[in-house]
Amino acid sequence: MLELAWALVLLLNVTAVLVYGFDKWRSRGTGRRVPERTLLWLILLGGWVGAWLAMSLFRHKTVKQPFRRWAITWTVLNPFWLLVWLSLQ
Repeated sequence: MLELAWALVLLLNVTAVLVYGFDKWRSRGTGRRVPERTLLWLILLGGWVGAWLAMSLFRHKTVKQPFRRWAITWTVLNPFWLLVWLSLQ
């Protein structure tokens, strides 16, 4: 069961990198952007490593302070930390 949870976390992180990259690509042109709400949900659901990696890699959403504050909050409150704790037991 724990292996399945880790596989889900990996999938969420890869998805986060791809979605943040897509949003950055869309920000340079025209077309619909990914809502910030969706980006923050990816962080909360467990994709925070991928999200922070993508923010750094693509230099995306790094200056917008309200978004960064929410991203930090959701990273700290993330259920991922429970998974880490359970894995160490």
